[in-house]
Amino acid sequence: MLSTETLAEDAAQEIFIKSYQALDQFHAKSSFATWLYRIAANHCTDVLRKIARSKTESWEALLEKEGEKVEALLTASSGDEQSVEDSDLITKLLSHLPENYREILILREMHGLSYQELAETLKCSIDAVKARLKRARQDMELKARHILKISSV
Repeated sequence: MLSTETLAEDAAQEIFIKSYQALDQFHAKSSFATWLYRIAANHCTDVLRKIARSKTESWEALLEKEGEKVEALLTASSGDEQSVEDSDLITKLLSHLPENYREILILREMHGLSYQELAETLKCSIDAVKARLKRARQDMELKARHILKISSV
């Protein structure tokens, strides 16, 4: 969920401390992994909010700078090996989505959580998960189409 390895490492340490301190609050109403994902997602959201307050690159600047790379990434087959540069670009693209869309896409597409696990982690119904995931994918697709249109001009 975070944009750099350093931020992720720092967050992992802080999440470990938070989860250890809150261990007595785990009541096994859901799986331990779901409980831990929620702590991690909340912490990462807080970190991203802090970063967003000091965001330096606009969506338009990203399109202008990375348009061709995004087009290549979007047209690459799923079997292609993803480079570090591609991962950075995906992270930049995700950073321009609303945080609830970014969160659900990361948990579903990158971490492979099931709809049930997403519902438990996000504390909502499975129908809400499906709707939010659909809207997040549509928003990402809309941004991708915009990039393809810009880069072809």
